[in-house]
Amino acid sequence: MLTSRALVRRGLQSGFWRRLSTSSGAWARHTHDVDVTDCTVPQYNNRLDTPLPDSPFVRNLNAEQKKLKEKEKGPWTQLTKEEQLALYRLTHELSYAEMQKGSKEWMTVLGGILFFFGFTGILVWWQRVYVYGDVPHTLSHEWVEKQTQRMIDMRVNPVHGFSNKWDYEKKQWK
Repeated sequence: MLTSRALVRRGLQSGFWRRLSTSSGAWARHTHDVDVTDCTVPQYNNRLDTPLPDSPFVRNLNAEQKKLKEKEKGPWTQLTKEEQLALYRLTHELSYAEMQKGSKEWMTVLGGILFFFGFTGILVWWQRVYVYGDVPHTLSHEWVEKQTQRMIDMRVNPVHGFSNKWDYEKKQWK
């Protein structure tokens, strides 16, 4: 902190320190282009539980849409099917049936899950073949039997442990 103040006081601001101080100003200039949503006014949303949104889908109407809105105030029998549909699309992006229509997103999710299962399977196979060696001989059935018998013969932990479960008179497990 003290060093940077000393460098600025000496007049070395033309090099690195000028670029450092102006980079934040350049960043601030670029952030003004962000479109900020005003959350104080009702927002349009497509939801099945609220099929009638609080605000229309199109807020800023062009000249043709304004003319259609004026025509809407008259009798609807004079409107064509295309005009009625265009009026509906001004207030709603999707119809209720379109909102209920399922998407094919489940295929993408299932494909991703199966891809990662396959990748994991290949990884496990590769590790078994190339990384891990053979199974140690101490895990064989005969070795485990011999070790168990040796622990019983040595009376390992006879009160609460392994030998507690062995009946020494009958020579069998309790």
